[in-house]
Amino acid sequence: MKRAVTQVSMQARAQVAELVEKFKRKFDKTGVVKELRRRQQFDKPSELKRIKMAHAKYVQSLHAHDDM
Repeated sequence: MKRAVTQVSMQARAQVAELVEKFKRKFDKTGVVKELRRRQQFDKPSELKRIKMAHAKYVQSLHAHDDM
C-alpha cells in the first residue's frame, strides 16, 4: 500500500508552532494513527457486525428523537 508523504510548505514569516499545528492537522486527516490502532487488535467479523448494528440503532433513535 503506497502512502503519500505529508508535507507542510514553509512561508517567509511562519512560526514553527503554526507549522507544527498545520502538520498535525494534515497528519490527522490521513487517518494513519486511526488505522494503526484499529490493526492492533483483531475483531471477529461477527463482533464488528454487532457493533455496527448497535451504532445504527443508536443513530436511528437520535433521528427519531429529533423528528418529535
